[in-house]
Amino acid sequence: MASSLVIFWMGRPFYRYRKATGSPLTPMLHVLVAAIAKRNVPYPSDPDQLYEVPESDKTRGRLLCHTDKLKFLDKAAIIDDNQNKEEKKQNNNPWRLATVTRVEEMKLIINLIPVWLTTLPFGICVAQASTFFIKQSTTMNRKIVHNFMIPPATVYALAAIGMIISVTVYDKLLVPFLRRVTGNERGVKILQRIGFGMIFSIITMVVAALVERKRLDIVEKNPLKGSISMSVFWLAPQFMIIGIGDGFALVGLQEYFYDQVPDSMRSLGIALYLSVIGAANFLSSLLITLVDHITEKGGKSWFGKDLNSSRLDYFYGLLAIITSVNLCVYVFVASRYSYKNVQRTTTAVADCYEDDSV
Repeated sequence: MASSLVIFWMGRPFYRYRKATGSPLTPMLHVLVAAIAKRNVPYPSDPDQLYEVPESDKTRGRLLCHTDKLKFLDKAAIIDDNQNKEEKKQNNNPWRLATVTRVEEMKLIINLIPVWLTTLPFGICVAQASTFFIKQSTTMNRKIVHNFMIPPATVYALAAIGMIISVTVYDKLLVPFLRRVTGNERGVKILQRIGFGMIFSIITMVVAALVERKRLDIVEKNPLKGSISMSVFWLAPQFMIIGIGDGFALVGLQEYFYDQVPDSMRSLGIALYLSVIGAANFLSSLLITLVDHITEKGGKSWFGKDLNSSRLDYFYGLLAIITSVNLCVYVFVASRYSYKNVQRTTTAVADCYEDDSV
């Protein structure tokens, strides 16, 4: 830490600060207000008639191509009949006229919301690794050699190992192979990678339920000794599998939210990525409270005073069901998702390409 602090202060004078350009959310509000104000204006016959600044006048960011989704917002880029295009260029009001790029940036943010919501159940599954999984390890045999007992939290390192293995195998083996098969530079699209991670989270919950069922069977046969005779490494599969899922989904989420937000909102993209895990932890606590309240009314709560009187296997099974249903919704959302279309200008032509495949 001392060395890193010295390096930090040595590099500080050379850091290049970017001048603030105002809130990135203000242009989104411009688009919404302009679209509502011109809600009765008819659409132009050709989308090329929508207002956009020339590439030569663009000072920051990249121009985005027009898409057909959320066409209501396109009205923000319609030039009023009572003013010509040149007049609008010289003295336009952003609350009345927005560029196609601004409109498409608004569409990008709106399209992020369903994806963000459908990734929350995955985050709930991830939250169990640092809570109930660790709690399970405290009730099991953690001895490795005669007088050495590993701390319960160190078992979480298996999830990190699983993630390292999955990222390495994916980048070094799967991506080159998939790149030749699909023609996509990433191997598979970002949302497909996240979907694979969700599948691993379902498998994790199923495995965790089976292991917990076995632990409870041992406790039932020998209540005095409990599950201390069961090795803590019975938990290794669920930690490894959730780690592999993290290598797909968490890395994919970071790429997705950073890549698919407008260029001026990169920090917002990172915030959205981090908020998936943060919000999922809150939802996990809320779900536990609800399940505890409902099952207690049914006779016996799934969450007793200790793990031996609880039914975590039922809870893991419930999470597997929730995540499976959510996966179906996620596949529907992902199949209808349109990746960022960036305008690419050459000396001859200007065309569009999906930012995900570059």
